[in-house]
Amino acid sequence: MPDYVIQAENITVRYGDFTAVNDISVSIEKGEIYGFLGPNGAGKTTTTKVLTTMMKPSAGTVTIGGHSSSANAREARQLVGVVQQHVAVDKDISVRENIICRAMLHKVPRKEIEFRMKELCDVIGLTPYMDRTVQELSGGWKRKLAIVCALMHNPSILFLDEPTAGLDTQSRHMLWDIIHVLNKRGTTIFLTTHYMDEAEALCDRVSIITHGVIHDTGTPRELCEKLGRFTVEYSSESGSKEYRFFDTRESAKEFYDTLPEGSAVVRGTHLEDVFLERTGRTNTKALEKALRI
Repeated sequence: MPDYVIQAENITVRYGDFTAVNDISVSIEKGEIYGFLGPNGAGKTTTTKVLTTMMKPSAGTVTIGGHSSSANAREARQLVGVVQQHVAVDKDISVRENIICRAMLHKVPRKEIEFRMKELCDVIGLTPYMDRTVQELSGGWKRKLAIVCALMHNPSILFLDEPTAGLDTQSRHMLWDIIHVLNKRGTTIFLTTHYMDEAEALCDRVSIITHGVIHDTGTPRELCEKLGRFTVEYSSESGSKEYRFFDTRESAKEFYDTLPEGSAVVRGTHLEDVFLERTGRTNTKALEKALRI
């Protein structure tokens, strides 16, 4: 049987007449990297707040490491570290001071702070920057600092909300390496991202949510194969892109051969294809009509 560190069952969140999250269930296994994907407004942030005990659901239950998030919120919260998309650190004090302040907020014993801080900063590569103020750091190093702060109380589950949003390619890959290292050291990771290549590179499993409902869950490969292993990407008469999905290369090639020469390609299906098919592609007919006006 899977060893689930988080189990959320039939979670619903309502704001008046609006339902932000509609009867979803999420199970996260110990030691996995779990991706939560969806467009803006899909319900990702609301779900994350429920799973991290920052918000109580209108209905449903959440268990974190065997602790009910409602009956034993303090014990459940101690198992969780959160890195928000907008880095929540004090820009006017040093890296070292930020880390110590966060550790004290989590009531980490003073005698453990120095050892824990050195261990994490060495692993993440932050040690040379300890006495710099946050405002001297680049975006990537600020994210590193936020990760160290979130790990100071030794949580078993780390939530990363859009951890590489707005970062350059080098910084993104630097953070990917950190995520892999932390995961190999035993940390379970819950990741929200808009980058499908990031989800494919990092995640053991992903869920796709839109309009507050989870539409698919599985490994990236499983979801791609469910849609069709091969994609024919071709241009319509108006010049817009169209997509057809096939289980075999042979069937994809048969369709490809019916299209005008140079108008199509056959390729493997990507997670981005799955995401767009589940959450909605651009309405090309409406776009064509608008562009003719």
